[in-house]
Amino acid sequence: MRVLLVEDDDGVADALVEALRANGHRPARVRRGADALIAHRDADVVLLDLGLPDQDGLEVLRKLRKIDPVPVLVLTARGDERTVVRGLRLGADDYLVKPVRLAELLARIDAVARRSAARSQEQDDLVRVSDVEIDLQSRQVVVGGREISLTTKEFDVLAVLARRPGTAVSRQQLMDEVWGNAFVAVSRTLDVHLTQLRAKLDRPGLLHTIRGFGYRLGE
Repeated sequence: MRVLLVEDDDGVADALVEALRANGHRPARVRRGADALIAHRDADVVLLDLGLPDQDGLEVLRKLRKIDPVPVLVLTARGDERTVVRGLRLGADDYLVKPVRLAELLARIDAVARRSAARSQEQDDLVRVSDVEIDLQSRQVVVGGREISLTTKEFDVLAVLARRPGTAVSRQQLMDEVWGNAFVAVSRTLDVHLTQLRAKLDRPGLLHTIRGFGYRLGE
């Protein structure tokens, strides 16, 4: 698996990278939380330290959970109950206190990856909302029995919403999944694509704007 290690301690990071590589994983390491918020897209699992130089790891976790369901294992020296509970409530899939035994870490990584894969397999490739059909596999959209043509980015935006029909999706998550970075200045670009998408679908009320947050497909 592709494992993103977010760790500012070189000694700890070097040992973990070597151990992960020796056990068949493909580790990548970043030192700062800001880097993790960009590099997470290339990871199957994230190992997140909390004591980062630019921002608290719990804040990184909070931001990450707004834009990506990637499994996150908190790996930190903070073992107090309050921090553990907060980390889990913010969306960590597991929480390990340093020093951690390598065999246990590898087993935990495998466990959260299996759970994530099982959730992904449950997703249907064909999404139907009213008389609109969205085939996520073939990237085709049919409205009222007629196939419509979308640009690559228009379909990508629609697909993010279609994977969560009836669920509010934040602007940050849309920008991150479509453009690869939730924090670059593409907000206006997203607005343009949504306007074009609404016009092509020609189904008023299908794409809902949630003021101050994001968008929702269907009711």
